[in-house]
Amino acid sequence: MRILEPEDRSGLLVGAFEHLTGARPTVLAHAPGRVNLMGEHTDYNAGLVLPVALPHRTRVAVRAREDGRVTVQSLQRDGGFAGTLADCGPGGPDGWTGYAAGVLWALARAGVPVPGLDLVVDSTVPVGAGLSSSAALECAVGAAVLGLLDRPVRGTDADLLIEAAVAAEREVVGAPTGGMDQSVAVHASAGHALLIDFADDTHRRVPLHLQERGLTLLVTDTRVSHALVDGGYGERRRDCEEAARLLRVPALRGATRTAVDGLQEERLRRRARHVVTEIDRVRESVAALAADDRQALARANADSHASMRDDFEISCPELDAAVDAAVGAGALGARMTGGGLGGSSVAWVRTDRVAEVAQAVDRRFEREEFAAPQHLVATPYGGAGWVRLDG
Repeated sequence: MRILEPEDRSGLLVGAFEHLTGARPTVLAHAPGRVNLMGEHTDYNAGLVLPVALPHRTRVAVRAREDGRVTVQSLQRDGGFAGTLADCGPGGPDGWTGYAAGVLWALARAGVPVPGLDLVVDSTVPVGAGLSSSAALECAVGAAVLGLLDRPVRGTDADLLIEAAVAAEREVVGAPTGGMDQSVAVHASAGHALLIDFADDTHRRVPLHLQERGLTLLVTDTRVSHALVDGGYGERRRDCEEAARLLRVPALRGATRTAVDGLQEERLRRRARHVVTEIDRVRESVAALAADDRQALARANADSHASMRDDFEISCPELDAAVDAAVGAGALGARMTGGGLGGSSVAWVRTDRVAEVAQAVDRRFEREEFAAPQHLVATPYGGAGWVRLDG
């Protein structure tokens, strides 16, 4: 059983920055990965989502430069970027550096006086696990820029950071993200999930009371790599937009179940059915959490996974096995989480049975001859921030 623990590697990052750049960073910034408890592919349909931020975070060390140059390096990834701010936009950096450099470009486009800078990244958020390592990187970079300018990550600057992170992913990297990941990476609060309504871009905290209730959120990374730019995500989004057009609503949030059932094309009908029922399941989950109704929460999780597997077709054998094994070993509920087509599952587990459930998943993967999974505990954490190192 492999459980990935969160680490604060700030000291290591400062030392690496000094080694790589020859100077000490002036700001350390951070932003979390996330796990979504309910509401997949509903954000870009003007729907509801219910994510939590992870204790596993991406950290960025940064120092301003006087020559206008921009350098981006990582302690985990090969390659990097060196250029100017003008090189950071669409058609510029590719691969992982596009997420970081794209935020600088988007902030500058929005009128933020982004200086030249050296930037070094360190992360404990698993890449390709559907836990939003990309948004963690984007928001950590944005927070670092705000730190250089002595602007806290709150209020209008928090909104500006989210918008820049989404723009980087959509316009520079080319991933049609809906904005959930960036929103929770900024607005998350310890001990709470974040209920986000994309119809009016509002959010509120939802207390989870995990410790008092003796519950733990166990995330299983199937090690099946998930990527938003591989085409599957974009295809689902286009299906949803076409279904909304045929139903004559601005987004599927405005569709009724009766109207959806009347769609002639089966694929579009199934895609839209997932979205409208998943939005209802977010509401049901919030109500179940308020009442500590574990049966209702388990039912919502089971129905959500079945909908993503059958109607939205974004599960895979490894995800199905992880969910089935977790529930079979006593998890109160489990489902795949994130964009799908790989990635992770999340299970609601009694705290005294976490090891037992994780081991049951491991045994199932071994029997199925899948690659060994990796687990982590999703203790709900706070959002992005920064600290100065120069007094």
